Amino acid sequence: MSFPFTSEMFGTAAAMNIFSGRRTVHWMLVFEAALARAQAQSGVIPLEAAASIERVCGSDPIELGRLTADSMLSANAAAPLVKQLTEAVAVDDPEAAKFVHWGATSQDALDTALVLQLRESIALLRGDLDALVTTLARLTAQHQSTPMAGRTLLQQALPMTFGFKVAGWLDAAMRHQDRLLALEKEISVLQFGGATGTLASLGDRAQPVMLALARALDLRLPDIPWHTQRDRLAAVATTCGLLVGTLGKIAGDIALSSQTEVGELAEPAEPGKGGSSTLPHKRNLVGCNYVAAVAMRVPNLVATMLSAMAHEHERAAGAWHAEWEVLPEILRLTAGGLVHLKRMTERLDVNVLRMRENLGITRGQLMAECITIALGARIGRMRAYQLVNAACQRANASGASLRDAMRDDRELSALLDAAEMDRLLDPANYLGQSQVFALKVLERQRQRSGL
Repeated sequence: MSFPFTSEMFGTAAAMNIFSGRRTVHWMLVFEAALARAQAQSGVIPLEAAASIERVCGSDPIELGRLTADSMLSANAAAPLVKQLTEAVAVDDPEAAKFVHWGATSQDALDTALVLQLRESIALLRGDLDALVTTLARLTAQHQSTPMAGRTLLQQALPMTFGFKVAGWLDAAMRHQDRLLALEKEISVLQFGGATGTLASLGDRAQPVMLALARALDLRLPDIPWHTQRDRLAAVATTCGLLVGTLGKIAGDIALSSQTEVGELAEPAEPGKGGSSTLPHKRNLVGCNYVAAVAMRVPNLVATMLSAMAHEHERAAGAWHAEWEVLPEILRLTAGGLVHLKRMTERLDVNVLRMRENLGITRGQLMAECITIALGARIGRMRAYQLVNAACQRANASGASLRDAMRDDRELSALLDAAEMDRLLDPANYLGQSQVFALKVLERQRQRSGL
């Protein structure tokens, strides 16, 4: 449930509209019209009846207030919708009203409408994810050689490049592109089985009707109705969960890098954005907060969808109903988090100078591994580690630089002259494969986009 002022903080208007009451009714009427047309083409109902049903469906005769109230009594929206539709068709053509919803069940209408809504939602996500990928590729290219401190367990570990960091985000985002593309195909499947999935009501016309209905809705025809096989819907939820996890990781990196003591990244500044109600100097996180909140909420909703997969027999008591609010909420939140991150990264404030300054705040200890590796080739890794570790401890205790601590050690100063110390203590000389890895990811992105 959304509270005042928060609806569009966490979900976009476009995403919310897809699952609005009016849009849901639209797709249910699309199903009913296509069903009538398919049955007329297959000789199940009169052509005149199908024409009347289609005509009335196109006029959208459903009263939402009445539908909402009646749904409370019927435990789903399909039965009262069919009732209103039948009444409206009867006004247009009393004979045609006899054939509304012929041979179908409530779940056919609701599930197929949901599939059509999911197809819209996934297309929306794909568009925003494609834009995010383009932005991340641009940042990777711009900063493929920009040095910064890599951090493990929230502490500086080794130097790397900012382009390498963003390339990791980009690599994951491209995998989500593949998942959404596969998901769009997987979910685009008709639901039509009648009361228990056997379509007994249509006799030997069942297969022709199913085929015509699937074609009319541009959906694949499954080998068997899937009323209580919910893996496709669960796949939508889990795919969104994976995507949101990556969004949360990226937003988390940006948030940590925006701390006053770090200052390497910042959300794009806008008038009035991120202001504190009491502290004039603050530039608070905004987009990162929204994405982090989404990343906290979605996993539990995904768990509900997984729990709801256990439908009893040929129609579930409660499990089907548990999906109705949860899956749209997952998609709403995913869309919102994606848009916030897309907007944030499009104009991300990258402070290259601060990245360079932060490489020196450990007074050389960031390069301890580099020195250990160089010494290890001469005196063995363990002895080299002991010497460098002791030098780091002395530097910490005295506030000296690692270079001074090593110079004051007789054994280390004998092993390394001043020029070699300078070379080993330069972060630019120990970036590893940062640029190579970043370029590999960039090349894959360019191939995929046809650039």
